Amino acid sequence: MNYIIGLDIGTGSTKAVALNLQYEPITSSQFFYPTESVKPGYSEQDPELIWAAFVSCINELITKLQANPITIGLSSAMHSLILVDETHRVLTPMMTWADNRSFDEAKKLKESEAGIEVYNATGTPIHSMSPLCKLIWLQKNEPELIAKARKFISIKEYIWFKLFGEYRIDYSIASCTGLFNIHKKTWDEQALELAGITASQLSTLVSTDYFNSNPLPGRFDGLSTSFVIGASDGCLANLGSEATEDGIAAVTIGTSGALRLASPKPVFNPLAMTFNYILDDKTYICGGPINNGGGTLQWLLKNIFKKEELRAEDYRDLFNQVENTASGSDGLIFLPYLTGERAPIWDSEACGTFFGLNLRHEQKHLARSVVEGICYALNDVMKAVENQSETIRRIHVSGGFIHSKIWMQILADVTGKELVLVLEEDASAVGAAYLAAKAAGLTKTYPVSENKKPEIIKPDLKNHLYHQKNFQLFKQVYANLSVTMHQLYQLNA
Repeated sequence: MNYIIGLDIGTGSTKAVALNLQYEPITSSQFFYPTESVKPGYSEQDPELIWAAFVSCINELITKLQANPITIGLSSAMHSLILVDETHRVLTPMMTWADNRSFDEAKKLKESEAGIEVYNATGTPIHSMSPLCKLIWLQKNEPELIAKARKFISIKEYIWFKLFGEYRIDYSIASCTGLFNIHKKTWDEQALELAGITASQLSTLVSTDYFNSNPLPGRFDGLSTSFVIGASDGCLANLGSEATEDGIAAVTIGTSGALRLASPKPVFNPLAMTFNYILDDKTYICGGPINNGGGTLQWLLKNIFKKEELRAEDYRDLFNQVENTASGSDGLIFLPYLTGERAPIWDSEACGTFFGLNLRHEQKHLARSVVEGICYALNDVMKAVENQSETIRRIHVSGGFIHSKIWMQILADVTGKELVLVLEEDASAVGAAYLAAKAAGLTKTYPVSENKKPEIIKPDLKNHLYHQKNFQLFKQVYANLSVTMHQLYQLNA
């Protein structure tokens, strides 16, 4: 059987999707790994567990299909940081995007002239998620560790080195580091100076269609295929969900969430700090991430509704309550900032808030307000993107939230945009397969499946008019409470 693999190295798991040469998904594989938080603000993972998941995904698909793939394309989560020494030994656990220990350094840099200059050069928001801010923190707090490090790399670079013995980073992952000048496509001198490192301590830059076909002995013996280095998960989610045309945005909601728009040039918004990441030599993916997506529902079910082991029926019951509750949750507004927030407010000291709570409210109102709050947060990002670019005509959706019809309907009603569900498979993995197919010469342009029947969710005009007014209250609640949130955060820091 002739097929290709798209593989996404995610924060919670690695997922691989096999596609036939009509670019239809035929089977998939997924392996999970934990995240550790040894101290407040820390978010760490073991790179070896992620490597093992990577290998297992590929081997499982080969076993299922009884044939080697033609090519394998890679997608990866952004903003990770691993330190390795001169013997290529890992010095620390991997810091994930959610690691917030460099909060103070990020806040100071963001408020400085240098921070704005670096943002305009790199397209990466100044935030503790970025390797730039992580490195500034390490220079200040772990100088002995920095001194031992030969290379500072991401999880995809780690896996690429394990495969081929070479340090390579694609333009897409580089554009998420805060260290890469997206205009010159070189490491940015000012950012390197701020981080206290040199370009020689970073990997060699390559385009997203770079490939290698010669894994080291013992890696995948007997496997004759090319590995295409690919791009970041956000950029490839746009490609996989076919959201690369003018006026078409992509929304992904998993544990966190993001809204992204393809553009031939960067879209800068210094106030909202929209990101600008590279898909290929002609396309930037611009938008903003939110911290709190599906993870907020997990918190609600576990911590508030006291569901110890979450099952599929727990989510079904939750969404049944949401569907049977009117828009606005009977005057209840939820700010979903349980882990602070990224775009567009970039406030690590923000906190979750139920506002308007009274004796009328029941469990169903809390459930509905949480879902609406997540959608309002994404709508906030959409408004920031539209303010600096073009009007978004429709939104292509992906991620775990697509399995809830009512959640998609609420997002359509809040944004007033038509939602399009192109495929139910992992969009980042599919996008990686599409990019690999083009890089391998299987097609001259990015492919699309020949058998897609997209589901379209249209907004309810009456509900949208209501949500427009409620969204303004949502923004006002944060504006009124933000100073108090910061005081509370500092009191309990």
